[in-house]
Amino acid sequence: MTEKNILLRMENITKGFPGVRALEQVSFDLLGGEVHVLLGENGAGKSTLIKILAGAYVPDSGKISVDGREVHVLDPKRGEELGISVIYQEFNLVPDFSVAENIFLGREPYRKWRIKIIDWERMYEEAKLLLEKLGSEIHPKTLVRDLSVAEKQMVEIVKALSLNAKIIVMDEPTAALNSQEIACLFRVIDQIRREGKGIVYISHRLEEVFEIGDRITVLRDGRCVGTVPAKGTETDTLIQMMVGRKLEAMFPWERREQGEPILSIEGFTREGVFHDIDLKVHQNVILGLAGLVGSGRTELVRAIFGAYPVDSGSITIQGEKGLPKSPSAAISKGIGFLPSDRKREGLILCLSVLQNMTIASLLNFIRKGFIRLKEEERVALDYKDKLGIKAPTLKREALYLSGGNQQKVMLAKWLCSNARVIIFDEPTRGVDVGAKFEIHRLMVDLASQGKGIIMISSELSEILGMSDRVLVFRRGRIAAEFSRDEATKEKVLQHMLV
Repeated sequence: MTEKNILLRMENITKGFPGVRALEQVSFDLLGGEVHVLLGENGAGKSTLIKILAGAYVPDSGKISVDGREVHVLDPKRGEELGISVIYQEFNLVPDFSVAENIFLGREPYRKWRIKIIDWERMYEEAKLLLEKLGSEIHPKTLVRDLSVAEKQMVEIVKALSLNAKIIVMDEPTAALNSQEIACLFRVIDQIRREGKGIVYISHRLEEVFEIGDRITVLRDGRCVGTVPAKGTETDTLIQMMVGRKLEAMFPWERREQGEPILSIEGFTREGVFHDIDLKVHQNVILGLAGLVGSGRTELVRAIFGAYPVDSGSITIQGEKGLPKSPSAAISKGIGFLPSDRKREGLILCLSVLQNMTIASLLNFIRKGFIRLKEEERVALDYKDKLGIKAPTLKREALYLSGGNQQKVMLAKWLCSNARVIIFDEPTRGVDVGAKFEIHRLMVDLASQGKGIIMISSELSEILGMSDRVLVFRRGRIAAEFSRDEATKEKVLQHMLV
């Protein structure tokens, strides 16, 4: 490592908030032409460190140098001038603007006239070239509100690349991308690396850390545990550095006897989305749905939950035939749904942990027109303890919980409603390795209690590691079905892609 090659150096960074020391004497550096991975559980201090680099937070102490020169005042505008670009996990897009307008927001190209008039033709053309560079087929005139989660993530990445930054921070960039999109992103990252730029890469997916990373720095409880080379470092070593203990297994699956069918659907069809789908969900079974984004998996489970219309088909729940016309009807029949976008669809962030837990089963706590608050609190407290939800009190707003704890609050909501079938859409998206293990453990426990579980995941290792049966979706149809013993990465990928 030479001083000339160091793009960024952060030395002894300390940052505290009321009652919390988020960072304690953390040092981190980034070389030109490398991908430096930043790992740690939720709450380890990764986001605080990145927000300090972006100029959103001011450190209590420490020093930051860019290209060998110390930066005394760092704010978002100054960071951009220094060539620092941050792609946050939470989208920062304007829904009613087009893709091109979002990419060049505040930097629109103008015609060379006396008055400022946006050169729309040039802006759309430049946006198109940037999107094509990333291998995306998104049209630059499409409104952001009409994009999928994965497509919005791609726009965020393109927006950052358009700034021509030399220090690029990517916070969970693949969380909502499928395998093809991830491959395109990695090709772009490799190109950026060859150009001598540096990338700070944050991810909870350990398999991609080894694929894309050069060095790995691990944070735990606001402190730097250590920096190791990606090549030659074992997964178990990283896990132990992150959580301070060994995990028994990445996927705590247990063999269970298949129970009776709880839910079955026949001939589910929505023209242009999914076609003639038949499937059964049994007690004690985790049914994994594999497929690319847009293959029809998410739309199908939303239809099962009554949140997406179908043109034809029937559904039988615990022997009772009838198609749920709305989510409330599905809930009354014992179906629970944890959506992939927990902050927009799964939780009401401004409400407390208790209110989010009981909102789907509030009628159970009402007697003679009044909510029995003590009973509601008792049940919520019981699930808080059972699921290990880390919140100071039940009155804490869901907004302030980590991703893993928000996921557990969503699960508690459906346990309060006595759901017999629970649908998990990307159950561990954006949560750390320790929280992943806990969520997987809870899923196994639920299946062992006789629940039926449907799980969608873009992580093929999660599908193979947790499922008792695997259905592979392609272009709105079930392309293949495998038992756990039959399912392999090669077989599933073949049917997903071919």
